[in-house]
Amino acid sequence: MIRDGGKLNGTVTMNDDRKLHEECGVFGIYAKNEDVSPAYACYNGLLALQHRGQESCGIAINDSGVISYFKEMGLVTEAFNDSVLNRLNGQIAVAHVRYSTAGESVRENAQPLVMRYIKGTLAIAHNGNLSNAFELRKELEHEGSIFQTTIDSEVIAYLLAKERVNCPSIEEALRRTMKKIKGAYSLLVMSPQKLIACRDPHGFRPLCIGKIDDSYVFASESCALDACGAEFVRDVEPGEIVVVDQKGIRSIKDPVCAKRSLCIFEYIYFARTDSIVDGISVYEARKEAGRLLAREHPVDADIVIGVPESGIDAAIGYSEESGIPYQKGIVKNTYIGRTFIKPTQSERERSVRIKLNSLASEVAGKRIVMLDDSIVRGTTSARIVKMLKDSGAKEVHLRISSPPFLWPCYYGTDIPSKDELIACKHTIEEIGEMSYADSIGFLSLESLPRMLGKETDEGYCDACFSGNYPLPVPSYLLNNEELNRYCTPIKRLSL
Repeated sequence: MIRDGGKLNGTVTMNDDRKLHEECGVFGIYAKNEDVSPAYACYNGLLALQHRGQESCGIAINDSGVISYFKEMGLVTEAFNDSVLNRLNGQIAVAHVRYSTAGESVRENAQPLVMRYIKGTLAIAHNGNLSNAFELRKELEHEGSIFQTTIDSEVIAYLLAKERVNCPSIEEALRRTMKKIKGAYSLLVMSPQKLIACRDPHGFRPLCIGKIDDSYVFASESCALDACGAEFVRDVEPGEIVVVDQKGIRSIKDPVCAKRSLCIFEYIYFARTDSIVDGISVYEARKEAGRLLAREHPVDADIVIGVPESGIDAAIGYSEESGIPYQKGIVKNTYIGRTFIKPTQSERERSVRIKLNSLASEVAGKRIVMLDDSIVRGTTSARIVKMLKDSGAKEVHLRISSPPFLWPCYYGTDIPSKDELIACKHTIEEIGEMSYADSIGFLSLESLPRMLGKETDEGYCDACFSGNYPLPVPSYLLNNEELNRYCTPIKRLSL
């Protein structure tokens, strides 16, 4: 049985959504202790993962085989309250936060996906992008499948249901499905009796395991374990399937020949600063990036400041290495979502104006080194530098704790097409001039492994900077004409 809470609303155009690159957060719990409320654990976990997605959120919960779910547009605190959470009763739960980077924001694309099929009911929460989703979807549609969303996760759901009909268990169906899908996925699957987690063979997206007494928790980041009172156990390994049921927890590992390729942007920007991702502290990695920048791009200045939030850690590292005092120079309105994930340029610019403000008393008359995590289109950096100079800063030296973006991402990070990347059209010196900065310096590509305490680039994906993709990129992703010919626009009227 499936129970659905929430409202139907929005408009979806498949042409636009098909081009999306997403970054999401997943959370799941198998509660064996009656003192643990799966619904409230999910709520607290999603609050900790809110930085990974601010478009929509949802929780699906299993009460002895009956799955209830609630998902809605907006922030976690906007969608959920005690009244909703108290109706979500059960022992197993999966939850999700999502954002999209183009097209309409609609509840149909919110997760978890809950579906009924011949073997029962499943709920799925997915973080990542499949690089072969288009071919798989086209094949399934030719076989008669009818899709209700425009997200990769529904392709996984159909393949999983199809495999389950012909195999003895849901975990075996998932193992077979993993052999067909390519790309990035950290995935949680809830069946009537089991909670299953898996991670793609390259490990593009993070996923970890926690424990509350006899209850097991899965989350995109360790900060979500802390939020629900779980103790960190370990990370899910690339290519691994982890199953939790009444018998306990067990692991399924198939030998895989895949280069470990965790997205480097998790450390630069996406992950929360207090998380530990694949054994590496996000905070320490960002501080080390600042130290490396101080060595590569030194400058005489009075203070070092960071653009909240991810630029602050790098600024502390730059200050420690250079000896230039760290000072708070920018104030952030914490109730405004990330400008990086706004669908349109005008929305991004409006968000910057109300999201950040300079601390004029600290920057006036000063030569400033300003640390930021990245430059994508360039407009945000220009706005911030101009804001500091309007507040009286004598000089602003821009330092970026990542290399220039030169390539789009096909594995789930919001890196747009090369036409929108400022570094593909302009030299570094020109980017500095367009940003109104007195000087500019990017972290070198060669320093990325040192940021993580490594000697080589083994273990992570830096394709958005280097163009070295761990997987072949399908031609249709390089040329959207085929997608546009195949995808018919569909609109759903608000009810």
